[in-house]
Amino acid sequence: MTQQAAESESSHGPPSTALEWLKSGAIGFVVFIVVRTFLIQTFTIVSGSMEQTLLVGDFLVLNKAAYGATIPGTQGRLPGYDVPGRGDVIVFVGYHEEKPLDLVKRLIGMPGDTLYMKDAALYRNSEKLDEPYVEHVDPTGDGGHPGMSWQADFLVDSIADRPYYPLRDNWGPIVVPADKYFVLGDNRDESLDSRYWGFINPIQVKGRAVALYFSYDNMPEEGPPFLRRVRWNRIGDRLK
Repeated sequence: MTQQAAESESSHGPPSTALEWLKSGAIGFVVFIVVRTFLIQTFTIVSGSMEQTLLVGDFLVLNKAAYGATIPGTQGRLPGYDVPGRGDVIVFVGYHEEKPLDLVKRLIGMPGDTLYMKDAALYRNSEKLDEPYVEHVDPTGDGGHPGMSWQADFLVDSIADRPYYPLRDNWGPIVVPADKYFVLGDNRDESLDSRYWGFINPIQVKGRAVALYFSYDNMPEEGPPFLRRVRWNRIGDRLK
């Protein structure tokens, strides 16, 4: 290397540390956005509608790539490696409140399924479902709800002309229309779900809930202040 070249290289000096940090931060931010938008996302449980499968204070991992992540600002979806199936625990955007919010429920009905509930037992296509994940905390509170009147438009033909008075634990049979899903909470007595506000569209589904990465009890009964709040036995649990 000539003296002139050496002097030229020396005059530029080492790269700016601040600039390198800025580049690294920008790359990291882009990677974070891509992962969160198209691959995985975290979700915190704030209601008891899925107990005992999911408890208030559970932190779960949402797999957005399984069904194909939605493309922001469009009605399109990237290709996924799986399709939603009966029994999947899914996270979706609910539009039945004043503002959209993310909800987690179990996918029960697919397009074409006939669903009904009799004395709190769920039937799909005339078969009683075995649902070991379901919890009942108020079996005597089988009341009507004005929001359930929507079901009358989807009753099977044989009872479509009869008076219809759906109750929390006794309703249907209804038929899930094409390109719609029917979802229920595992805590059937305390869940506001498709029984009350209707079907959801596939585009509303954000992904499949796959595992818990943390769980925290805000109302512990005993033990050290912090350690007693962590539900160590739930960390790493896969959802079924």
